[in-house]
Amino acid sequence: MSFHSVVCIKSVVIEAPKGKALRTPENSELNPFDRPALEAALQIKEEFGGTVTAVTMGPPVAAEALAEARAMGVDRTVLLSDPALAESDTVATSRVLALALRKTGPFDMVFFGTRTADSDTGQVGPQTATLLGLPFVSRVKRIHSLDDGWEIDRTMDDWDETWRVRSPWAATIDANAFTPRPVGLIGISETYGAPSIQKMTLRDLDLRPEAVGLGGSPTRVVSMEEIRRSRRCHMIEGEPQEQVDALMDRLTHEGLIG
Repeated sequence: MSFHSVVCIKSVVIEAPKGKALRTPENSELNPFDRPALEAALQIKEEFGGTVTAVTMGPPVAAEALAEARAMGVDRTVLLSDPALAESDTVATSRVLALALRKTGPFDMVFFGTRTADSDTGQVGPQTATLLGLPFVSRVKRIHSLDDGWEIDRTMDDWDETWRVRSPWAATIDANAFTPRPVGLIGISETYGAPSIQKMTLRDLDLRPEAVGLGGSPTRVVSMEEIRRSRRCHMIEGEPQEQVDALMDRLTHEGLIG
């Protein structure tokens, strides 16, 4: 018994952009919330056998994130890159990922990070699963194999939930559930000797340019600016009881307490 897992990852911008965000190797990295998803897939591979494929959509620099995934132990990497994909929202991104997953061959499960460190929407995982018609479980903390499927644990609000699904299925992986393995020098050296990254464009996906990018995105970022906070600190002097009394008087006077 072996399984093919696909992990959808993203290369994110490290620093908040001052104007238009240009991705370069210096200001991009593998989304930290995707590392636990990669680890979950790799643990399944080690326990049951099989393969792990990492897929990302982005400019050529996104190949750096795929190289890290390869160094962790991923078997195959796929880069979805085309100038027309620029400025795609989560719907257009999910559309591209769903088509790519159909073309990468049969799979048993698809993993996503819970969110990304740059846009923080958490929408691509469930949207892609919906387009593929897959059962979906969010924030998975434990995965256990059954004879006829999988038993999955997750925590939602104040509840611990257990779900059962059959392959193929999709999930986002809780950021604290699977500790990513470190990438050592051996993994890095093996990456350079690994097969080249498979690249796919709109033509490979049979997609028209108007289906992606701004034209294919029902939502778009209108503006983005840094929030400037003005904070003041007032030190209250005196003995502890005097400080408490002064604090209560101040909060009452400012209408913060009744």
